[in-house]
Amino acid sequence: MRDALLGWVFDRLVNPLLRAPSLLHARSALPGVVVRASSIQTASSGAPSAPSASVLRVPPLPHGEQQKSKQEQELSSSAPTPDIPAGTEWDAIIVGGGHNGLVSAAYLAKQGLKVLLLERRYILGGAAVTEEIHPGFHYSRGSYLFSLFRPQIVRDLDLKRHGLKFLFRDPSSFTPMRDGRYLMMGPNMEFNQQQIAKFSKRDAQRYPEYDEHLTRLTSFFEPYLDAPPPGPSLTWAERMHQLRTAGKLVKNAVRLGREVLDFHEILTAPASRILDRWFESEPLKSTLATDAVIGAMTSPSTPGSGYVLFHHVMGEVDGSKGAWTYVQGGMGAVSQAIASAAREAGASLHTNARVDRILVEGDRACGVVLSDGRQLRSRVVLSNATPNVTFQQLLGSSEVPSEFRQHVEHLDYTSPVCKINLSMDRLPNFLACPHEGNEAGPQHRGTIHFVEDSAQLEGAYRDAQNGRPSARPVIEMTIPSVLDNTLAPPGKHVASLFVQYAPYSIPGGWTREAREQFAAAAFGVIEQYCPGFTASLLHYEVLAPPDLEKVFGLTGGNIFHHQMGLNDLFWLRGTPFGHPRTPVKGLYMCGAGIHPGGGVMGTPGRNAARAVGYDWDDIKKQTAGRKHG
Repeated sequence: MRDALLGWVFDRLVNPLLRAPSLLHARSALPGVVVRASSIQTASSGAPSAPSASVLRVPPLPHGEQQKSKQEQELSSSAPTPDIPAGTEWDAIIVGGGHNGLVSAAYLAKQGLKVLLLERRYILGGAAVTEEIHPGFHYSRGSYLFSLFRPQIVRDLDLKRHGLKFLFRDPSSFTPMRDGRYLMMGPNMEFNQQQIAKFSKRDAQRYPEYDEHLTRLTSFFEPYLDAPPPGPSLTWAERMHQLRTAGKLVKNAVRLGREVLDFHEILTAPASRILDRWFESEPLKSTLATDAVIGAMTSPSTPGSGYVLFHHVMGEVDGSKGAWTYVQGGMGAVSQAIASAAREAGASLHTNARVDRILVEGDRACGVVLSDGRQLRSRVVLSNATPNVTFQQLLGSSEVPSEFRQHVEHLDYTSPVCKINLSMDRLPNFLACPHEGNEAGPQHRGTIHFVEDSAQLEGAYRDAQNGRPSARPVIEMTIPSVLDNTLAPPGKHVASLFVQYAPYSIPGGWTREAREQFAAAAFGVIEQYCPGFTASLLHYEVLAPPDLEKVFGLTGGNIFHHQMGLNDLFWLRGTPFGHPRTPVKGLYMCGAGIHPGGGVMGTPGRNAARAVGYDWDDIKKQTAGRKHG
């Protein structure tokens, strides 16, 4: 009976999902070009459309190289050579110090391995970094919210003891409208219903059922987030883990009953169809639909976009299901806490250490070559880089099976995202919810959605499909300094704008003028809801998609390492069977390019460390007598 149920689950649910284009959400973006905004002028606007770039007189971007953070400027002229102990016999070398690489380092070091992590930037954390771009102002320069990081990793690495502190947001969502109304939502269901009832009493009654429905569906899938994907090369211990996971899936499927069919629909259907069936009012539908497309080159009407609607309740922070929080000190505090745990366990972590090549002898990875020519050898190598960077740049063509190399080359690296980080001398004052002075109100605490109806989402997406940035961008704003006074001087604030749609390739390329125009379009939208917003800016930086690739090595600018469609999930993600093991012996992937994918989650790093641990006895036998230090 158990086998029959398991077979039904995979035949009826999992296999059809592999044919559906769905996209995960992860709120991440990365560094780009800095411009100063001290002389920006604003124009009055009552029109519903966004002003053109000429209305908001954005100053020209600086010429020459992309401006860097204060720390990068100090290091750029003569970056110190990393002081890596010579002759050390490394068990594992990790290429890249993003949060997943740091998680791998911590787990491997706790297993007793001698671990060396190499990060090419001056700072650890990848996209999860806090940087002082403008003097006195500290930006979560890439990722900006915390939710998907697996609670088990927080416990295993004792990250709270290492400084990780969550700042819960209540309310967590604010959607202003130009007619003076607004929708505000948070963790209190009664409050949410009161807010929704301003637009539709029917929707207010249905919302609790919708929320509970998504939570039940999430409980079915959640065990798979922490499990390695199946595959023919699994060890006995991994197979036992798979059996336990399968048992949980079957048990959850039986508990769901007929709702299992809804699970299939929400993974494959357009978000718009699901939302239209549940609700009738805007801006509720547009607020939820925004969450279904953020970070993805898709629209609410795209089949498979419904997946992200329940992806948002998969997270958990301190036992609070579905919560999205700030982290005190910015998202870099997450990486610093993991790094502290790794160092305490004995890992050696080095910045300003660029890896030019992964060493392969015979058919086995055995170390790396740094940009200064030094060779560092090890029993295994883990890569936190994208599949493209790992297999097409750090390895020679003869070192990767041709069929797999073709597979990597044709992964979808499309990016729709632009991140704009801001320094402000005051808080935005919303027409729909005005405030006196510079004291923060509830409208400033959560994610601010500048989208009133789903048609605006569809229009912005159509622009990108035609190869140009959205004329009326979709914008999410967060102002973490409202809850975290460590990020900005007293009375001042930092904010993040997560802006779509911004294709990687546009006519004429992402020139300084193109960045100015896109920033002006975004600011023009916000001005319609917060007159005077642009005049409050002390500084801002525009993070265009090509910068993601240039600065962080994210192929195509994709913040997930490659797209998160259902044909690129589970055992189809990145490597054979989505597993940390690769076709090159001794080389493991530990980044978002493998299962379960993107977001500040940590699971890829943990799974890679587990795989090395399972293989360790065989690794020692296979590398016995070989120089690996």
